[in-house]
Amino acid sequence: MASAATLHRKPPDPSSAPDPTPAAPRRTALPTALPAWAWALPPVLILALGFLYPLALVVRQSFTSESLGETTTGASLTPYTEVFASTAFREALTTTVWLAVGATVGCLVLGFVLALVIAFVPFPGGKAVARFIDVFLSFPSFLITLALLFIYGSVGMANGAWTGVTGAAEGPFHFLTTPWGVLLAEITYFTPFVMRPLLAAFSQLDTAQLEVASSLGAGPLRIVRQVILPEALPALAAGGSLVLVLCLNEFGIVLFTGAKGVTTLPMLVYSKAILESDYPAACVVAVVNIVLSVGLYSLYRVVSRRAGA
Repeated sequence: MASAATLHRKPPDPSSAPDPTPAAPRRTALPTALPAWAWALPPVLILALGFLYPLALVVRQSFTSESLGETTTGASLTPYTEVFASTAFREALTTTVWLAVGATVGCLVLGFVLALVIAFVPFPGGKAVARFIDVFLSFPSFLITLALLFIYGSVGMANGAWTGVTGAAEGPFHFLTTPWGVLLAEITYFTPFVMRPLLAAFSQLDTAQLEVASSLGAGPLRIVRQVILPEALPALAAGGSLVLVLCLNEFGIVLFTGAKGVTTLPMLVYSKAILESDYPAACVVAVVNIVLSVGLYSLYRVVSRRAGA
């Protein structure tokens, strides 16, 4: 028989029970006698000396007018007016924009199709291919261009096979030295930059939605259009924005393809500074390229934030 003390014992108060959720650890500052601003001073100085100061020199040089070997004192808009009025700058700007936009569109289409195959079509070695994409992102751009030159160059394997079979003096593949060759090289190199966020988005997609759509009679194309594509739009926007920024500043691919008729803004900076020693004009083109890059990068950050990247 239970004792009276046991029968009349009060039930425990739920409010007094210990919280099963562990408290978040407090971040304690390191004990130091220096003020907080003193700790922020070294990284700010390194950033200022390593990036901001050279950037300021470029901007300053772009406002410096040189005439007959003499440099005028004070700021001048003459370099900007001369560069903006030149045909070479307008053609370089147009070429840079259409190559960047064309490569971005090509990377979005090709990257979406390849990511669909890797994520939703089971085949042997699919996981190895997905891991290879991460490794591919570390490759330098000129390496891909050299690979294309070995295949489609003037003395590449494709032209060599053609001349060996037909006996012709030269092969028919000469497109790498044209804008289309540069476009192909950029699409080949930058497509994995679109596939990586797409594969991450596809890995979080609820497969039950695909099963329900399939059970209701939806075909593969309709499932892709109405189920997969809406979920992939943020990743597509983030990857496309990043590729657009990278293509806008690409230098190695254009240089290694040997496309002499293709002049982009980075190539124009190289030509003005190294070949012509026209540093004010080179700095003007560099400032324009920086403004375009920063604007597109800001757009990329906004898109990535909304996409949760």
